[in-house]
Amino acid sequence: MSLSLNHSWREQWTSNARVNILAGITATLALVPDSLAFSFMAGVPPVVGIYASICILLVITFLGGRPGMISAAAGSMAVLMLTLVKEHGIEYLFAATVLTGIIQFLMGVFKLGKLMRFVPSGVLTGFINALAIMIFLSQLRYFKGESWMMYVLVAVTLGIIYLVPRFFKAIPSPLIAVVVLTLAVWAFGMGDVTRIGDIASIDASLPSFLLPDIPFSLDTLWIILPYSLSLAVVGYTETMLTHNLLDEMTGEKTDKNREMKGQGIANIVAGFFGGMAGCALVAESVLNVKMGGKNRLSTLVAALFLLLLVVLLGDLLSLVPMAALVGIMLMVCIAIFDWSSVFRMKRLPLGETVVMLVTVGAVLLTHDLAIGVVAGVFVSFIGFAVKASKVQIDDEWNGSTRTYRVQGQLFFASASELEERIAHDCEAEEVHIDLTGTKVWDHTANLAVRKTVDRLQKNGKQVTVVGV
Repeated sequence: MSLSLNHSWREQWTSNARVNILAGITATLALVPDSLAFSFMAGVPPVVGIYASICILLVITFLGGRPGMISAAAGSMAVLMLTLVKEHGIEYLFAATVLTGIIQFLMGVFKLGKLMRFVPSGVLTGFINALAIMIFLSQLRYFKGESWMMYVLVAVTLGIIYLVPRFFKAIPSPLIAVVVLTLAVWAFGMGDVTRIGDIASIDASLPSFLLPDIPFSLDTLWIILPYSLSLAVVGYTETMLTHNLLDEMTGEKTDKNREMKGQGIANIVAGFFGGMAGCALVAESVLNVKMGGKNRLSTLVAALFLLLLVVLLGDLLSLVPMAALVGIMLMVCIAIFDWSSVFRMKRLPLGETVVMLVTVGAVLLTHDLAIGVVAGVFVSFIGFAVKASKVQIDDEWNGSTRTYRVQGQLFFASASELEERIAHDCEAEEVHIDLTGTKVWDHTANLAVRKTVDRLQKNGKQVTVVGV
């Protein structure tokens, strides 16, 4: 047992160390603009998103169930915070973040991770595609009011990202792109190029422990509880879907319930250190894994490098041109979008395509990933119910006796067909109903069988039911 634990520890912290370290650094570069943008979305200072990302990453590194998954401040959760912050203030947000963490921890304790087995592949594909589209659209705002140089620098970034790996793979190409563009903008004195420091000032200080400055009363609980429940559900949905995606990418099966408990503790810590609630991020997680960051060392490096950038290298971080980060995020969009779902649409089952399109459409209309997933799952279950409701009823004569053989599933959606086909038989003197090829699932179907038999008997038929 101890040998197994030692092997697991070595694998998670020492295997492919260089690759995981570089992947963690690269993921951090994608995380910085998102953390700032999500802070703006929630109506809080930029440092709140940064502190949340640092705290959540540090905690989830050790307590999470999915190595290599990047968890931090999230846009899907940030949009739910704006009203709370506007109406009650940022201290209530910190309290709601703590309560969100408690709820998510209980989700893990009660093993709600198993609910993800009910999410069809079409919903997962739609979720990923919608996220890629949303990330792409969110990057367009950085082009507004910019000169042609912005377009050139983004193109150069993408060129470096895709061309350098053909000749040199020791360092991730997105990291090379950031360094090259930062040096080029500084060396050539491109003063009109937007940098991170032009969008938000980076507060060079360590996060510190604090208790939310709010009245501890039932009234406060009723204020934050609806927000915390919403945040917990959205965080659960995005985290579990990201978890599924990374498990498929790596061919591993990891503990979803442990991930939720770790996520809960991470949000509790974030709330007490002046951060906002967060969850797993699909884009950064996929980027990390694609760059080789598949163990816990990569997420630890991402957390520590983000802390280093903010506290010690804040001035240097402010010099990074936004064009480099936009280029990285566009690369992430291209990487996570499931192109086969578009180019092979004719080969896929129609139902799966419809579910995927409904999920994408719902997300883009509401800007809420959780609503898109719920809509996709609902349409998928409707499709399943329609398919399952098709029952086949064959009949054959034997003298004055007619035998009905029922094939398929009898439940609320298909039970009426039983009555329509059999209950009005006026020709046979004796009716046999063979149900050995079906299953009666619910009370509605059972009632339909009883009504059919009663009606036939009232019409003077001798009725025999087989296989109930």
